[in-house]
Amino acid sequence: MSLGKTLASLLVLSLLLAQGAHAETLRIATEGNYAPFSFHDDSGNLAGFDVEIAQALCQQMQVDCEIRAIVWEQLIPSLESDQVDMIVASMARTAEREQRVAFSDYYYQSHSVFAGKTGIVADSSPEALAGLRMAIIRGTIQADFARQRYPQSPVLLVDDQEKAFALLLDGQADLVLSDTINLLDFLQQPKAAGFDFIGRPLLGDTLSSKAHIAVRKNAPLQGRVNQALEEIRLNGVYDRINRNYFPFSIY
Repeated sequence: MSLGKTLASLLVLSLLLAQGAHAETLRIATEGNYAPFSFHDDSGNLAGFDVEIAQALCQQMQVDCEIRAIVWEQLIPSLESDQVDMIVASMARTAEREQRVAFSDYYYQSHSVFAGKTGIVADSSPEALAGLRMAIIRGTIQADFARQRYPQSPVLLVDDQEKAFALLLDGQADLVLSDTINLLDFLQQPKAAGFDFIGRPLLGDTLSSKAHIAVRKNAPLQGRVNQALEEIRLNGVYDRINRNYFPFSIY
């Protein structure tokens, strides 16, 4: 190889190394205690549908990914204070949240429903559930809904879904109100024998069935995320991740 070609090769290599050294890294927050969407596996690593969607989006946008678990109530404050760049945590869009963050297009949809001991009540009307203790994650649309719709039922606010399930299993709560898919994962576990869905999925203006990704307001990242979401839907990556966790489409 001539000296000129050698120098040219070294120049290309140095440019590639420089580009790699300055690759964009997105800091992503998820909840971490909301199986099957986000949880810690047997090795202590973050896993779940939300985690894999976040990784797929980063790959599609050709950026590096740093995903960390943050308690639910601190997700939006961490975004506002520039500790993270986006939130992938099954977050519903609400008018209150839209005053603080910008949302992507939805990336899955579901409903909310109660779970409790099999046969505890015949339906989920406010009259039927009067006096029953409800364990719900604080700061969620389900918590707001329960306080408005079920004024005669004590609402036990917890930091994450695992604590809500623990209160239910220990008999400190009579019901858990959460996303149907999240509850399905819990009810299929041996420890949940004797528990079931209570009533039909809930409908109401304050409950949203669609999950969105949150970014800072007026950030170009919102458009990039929407484009990447569309691309992983079209190229089959989204469907592959969906099949890893659910026997049916949640889109």
